[in-house]
Amino acid sequence: MNVNSQIQTGSVTERQMANAIRFLAVDAVEKAKSGHPGMPMGMADVTAVLFNRFLTLDPADPAWPDRDRFVLSAGHGSMLLYAVNHLLGYADMPIGQLEKFRQLGARTAGHPEYGHAQGVEVTTGPLGQGIATAVGMALAERMAAARFPGLVDHRTWVIAGDGCLMEGISHEALDLAGHLGLGRLTVLWDDNRITIDGDTDLSTSMDQKARFAAAGWHVGACDAHDPESIAAAIAAALADPRPSLIACRSIIGYGAPTKQGGHDVHGAPLGAEEIAAARQALDWPHAPFVIPEPIRAAWAKVAARGAAARADWEHRLAASPDRAAFRSAQAADVGALAAPMMAHKAKLLAEAPKVATRKASEMALQVVADALPFVIGGSADLTGSNLTRAKGQASVKPNDYSGSYVHYGIREHGMAAAMNGIALHGGFRAYGGTFLAFADYCRPSIRLAALMGVPVTYVMTHDSIGLGEDGPTHQPVETLASLRAMPNLAVIRPCDAVETAEAWELAMGSRKTPVLLALSRQNLPLVRKMADQNMVAKGAYLLRDVENRQVTLIATGSEIEIALKAADLLAAEGIRVAVVSAPSFEYFAEQPAGYREGVLGHAPRVGVEAAIRQGWDALLRPEDGFVGMTGFGASAPAPALYAHFGITPDAVAKAAKDRIQD
Repeated sequence: MNVNSQIQTGSVTERQMANAIRFLAVDAVEKAKSGHPGMPMGMADVTAVLFNRFLTLDPADPAWPDRDRFVLSAGHGSMLLYAVNHLLGYADMPIGQLEKFRQLGARTAGHPEYGHAQGVEVTTGPLGQGIATAVGMALAERMAAARFPGLVDHRTWVIAGDGCLMEGISHEALDLAGHLGLGRLTVLWDDNRITIDGDTDLSTSMDQKARFAAAGWHVGACDAHDPESIAAAIAAALADPRPSLIACRSIIGYGAPTKQGGHDVHGAPLGAEEIAAARQALDWPHAPFVIPEPIRAAWAKVAARGAAARADWEHRLAASPDRAAFRSAQAADVGALAAPMMAHKAKLLAEAPKVATRKASEMALQVVADALPFVIGGSADLTGSNLTRAKGQASVKPNDYSGSYVHYGIREHGMAAAMNGIALHGGFRAYGGTFLAFADYCRPSIRLAALMGVPVTYVMTHDSIGLGEDGPTHQPVETLASLRAMPNLAVIRPCDAVETAEAWELAMGSRKTPVLLALSRQNLPLVRKMADQNMVAKGAYLLRDVENRQVTLIATGSEIEIALKAADLLAAEGIRVAVVSAPSFEYFAEQPAGYREGVLGHAPRVGVEAAIRQGWDALLRPEDGFVGMTGFGASAPAPALYAHFGITPDAVAKAAKDRIQD
């Protein structure tokens, strides 16, 4: 990458460039009467050197695929990022946006939000998420470089604080990055030794440099307020083939004479008196939100260097024989999946396999992997149980990133965050697997995927008490309800191989919504008779219909088989029963009211699911019945558990008859 070895731009020094960041942050926090000035003030010098000499991007093309990625993992210091993006000239970050910091409708939210402003690569704020997501970005860069040599050559930079490194996800992330040898990743640690409660020695004695070194990282250090020390540490990181941690020994709130170095400056405005003193101490006589033209010009040169790099890359892309494939991957074009998936569903209808939906997922995944070369898979060390690896998927290995299957290890949280990073980087669609009960280990990263609108796919198997002998620790009785409560997450619990194939179609076609597949361990019969239309996309549909129905049975996943047997029992008694398959409550909620009314009908209803009732309100009225779980499971073979907990055709039939008689 192009490196600017000059510390001055004309007569402007990097300290002055840094002071522009400091006082934009200070002024915005003061005007909002809310925010975190300490970190931007402490890391302004590091940021100025990084952008002025090393980092390459083009504000005129924020989505340029070969730009460096800058991740502010310490997202509470968001004004640092907004100040930089304003100074670089991002079109959507005029000074007025900084003046509206933390106000309703402004792009300058309290923590950086992906999609709300250009130049924000990832939503951060929950500490540790940024560094873990950046690992996925750095991995995606290496995988893309292996596929498109000459078109991909950039770096991932992270500013992280003590809080990011204390969070457990950081350990999962740094371990994975060190193992995979992600040498294009550099973490600049804001080593200010301050947390909200006070000095870090209140809560930690960890030698962070030793921890990263033990995980296979290059470790350096610098004085965070000495430009030459900063530049030397970054240059050493660039020269090392390993991922790098640079401990930037900083002073929180640097430049605030009576508040710097203490925890009180972390998350509160400085106040008019302290700001005036800081202006004097740092020789910044300018009014709030005023940046002298020479300093603006210095920052503009950073942007101009990026624009030149982008123009050079555009020429290389135009001349590359990989141009079409590169653009297709960037667009995540799933058009090639339609025909083979249709053929796969026709084969399923002809053969009617009785398989677990985790196995049906593996079968559909093979079709996906064969059709879409940009799909990247993985599992949290449960490949043989999740069945997440298609034939032909080679492993991603240290120094060999040509494969398409990532062994994330027993790191569910880190896996989910890395998947976000792979997706945000662009050029790939990511999926990863674990047991559904361990979705709780992934939840903060799943939540951010939903918040950002990142279409990753979660393959969650062993979805109920039906997994049997592993017992209640692994039986996710409440997990479906908690996941369905999350906005912009599509939860799909398919009942057979056709519904599973349709679920994969939807997952790959999703653009703004992550999709979670809840899949069975036990074998399930094929119940679908037609597949000319993707019925999972409807969310719920009539699997068995009758005229003038007297009761409607609604089930998901493995309990469809139970509902159908219950319907047979009721039909034998002359009771007219409709059976609804409801694989996705979220998709069903999106359907027109008339469609939903036609599916649910007006007769009494009974829901059937080997989980708790919470979350079924969109399908069941208070007076309707529910056959499912009311507490945790137990360890026993699956048939014994279903009988023990009363999730049986007889129990469903009784619940239906009770409501018909009422």
